[in-house]
Amino acid sequence: MIEARQLNGDTANDHDIFLWIEANTQGSFNPLSEEIPESGVAIDPADGSLMIANSKGVERAGCGDWIVDGVKGEFYPVRDEIFRATYEPVEGGAA
Repeated sequence: MIEARQLNGDTANDHDIFLWIEANTQGSFNPLSEEIPESGVAIDPADGSLMIANSKGVERAGCGDWIVDGVKGEFYPVRDEIFRATYEPVEGGAA
């Protein structure tokens, strides 16, 4: 089973998602550094997008995107329309 949370532009919600990723990866990293960790999270100072370091490199997420903690514990962003077409909520989970 995976866990997913949606960025919605609400500062408190989006900050909680940042902290969730930070606590379950190598932590936060400097988005301006050339050294990118194997896993981690940062905020792009240019546009405020969430930067998620994973095995694919750095992926970006913005308002409306879902952040998925996959079966192997790797975080990655999924666009809302793709997320809704791919995943189904579990009973008692968020819609």
